[in-house]
Amino acid sequence: MKRIILASGSPRRQELLKLIGINFEVRVSSWTEIEQKVVAQCPVPLLDPRELCCYNATEKAKSITLSPEEDCIVIGCDTIVVVDKYILGKPSSKEDAKDMLSRLSGKTHTVCSGLSVIDNKSQKKITRCVETSVQFRDLSSLEIEWYVETGEPLDKAGSYGIQGRGALLIEKIDGCYYNVVGLPLVTLYSILIELGLWG
Repeated sequence: MKRIILASGSPRRQELLKLIGINFEVRVSSWTEIEQKVVAQCPVPLLDPRELCCYNATEKAKSITLSPEEDCIVIGCDTIVVVDKYILGKPSSKEDAKDMLSRLSGKTHTVCSGLSVIDNKSQKKITRCVETSVQFRDLSSLEIEWYVETGEPLDKAGSYGIQGRGALLIEKIDGCYYNVVGLPLVTLYSILIELGLWG
């Protein structure tokens, strides 16, 4: 298999690639994600979440500096949470996290991941969007306070991590679990096959 570069510093994405036995190197993308965050008092109308996460994923992959002759694959991914027609990015503070969790409480939301894989030598690019529905339990204010104080929500889109204590907040999911963690593995596998790199 060609050399693979993950354009992300996310430990969760790195763990998932290791899970399926891929050897890779990490180069943190220089791209600043375009986000649309909920402001409690003055919500902003929804941008198309699929276009947004796919755009961010592609730009992350493209931002890695490589010489044209380097024979490698670059993986870019961006994950966002959509609820009530608004996009939730990563919280900027504990209060922001509490607000997001309150919005998610008792509702079904969508986790969208844009996944972009670029063959550096041929410049062939394949981008996909993967969506998973997640149903939250009704959360008490004490539960939200407890969860935010663990620190787990503060670096995650939507202010929760399904693979950690956030699992206790979730009633059920419909779709790819790994997409909610941050990297849709089956979709990545199918893209690598399409590029002739696996299978």
